[in-house]
Amino acid sequence: MGENSFAHRKYMYFHDQKYPHEAIDIHHIEVQSNGAKRVFLSLLTAIVVGNALYLVLTKEKSVTLLFSSFLLWAFLRKLLLGKPVKKESVVIMPTLGIQLETLYISGRITRQFVPVSKILKPVLQECVTPVTCYWSLSLVLREEEELTPVFKELRPPLKMLIPVWKALCAATGEGSSHSRTEDSGDAEEGVRSETNP
Repeated sequence: MGENSFAHRKYMYFHDQKYPHEAIDIHHIEVQSNGAKRVFLSLLTAIVVGNALYLVLTKEKSVTLLFSSFLLWAFLRKLLLGKPVKKESVVIMPTLGIQLETLYISGRITRQFVPVSKILKPVLQECVTPVTCYWSLSLVLREEEELTPVFKELRPPLKMLIPVWKALCAATGEGSSHSRTEDSGDAEEGVRSETNP
């Protein structure tokens, strides 16, 4: 992995630079494959083979058994595969706007375009729930009451959000907060001072 990509537990960050930096800046956060699909397929095979053997040995056709095995299969699928998102990307076009893309495992892609003139400021915020605590990157938009999350499905760590936040700050003219974070020497402390007044 080069300096344009790094991994952190279950996420992989890529900074795509196939276009000139001034024209288009693309940041990807991808879910790493952890073998859950293989485990899921082996469990599904075990359930189907077990049911088939049971039905052959008992010479009964139990609808309850088949129904319960399908419920177990659905529960294991949800448990092992988690969110059906493969990758989320931020495409920054400084003169036009920002395109937010989500690629699902099924192949479906959702896109949202936000014009640069509508963006007031990109913000990093710490989100606390009764169960967990995580960082979120959002956009403050003109004439919008709610923040627009940049990564709608994934919860990447702060380490991966900082390069995207800096690029968004540079594209939207928020260069002062970008330089303040770099000068502090500790990016995490700079982000905390920016996000917590």
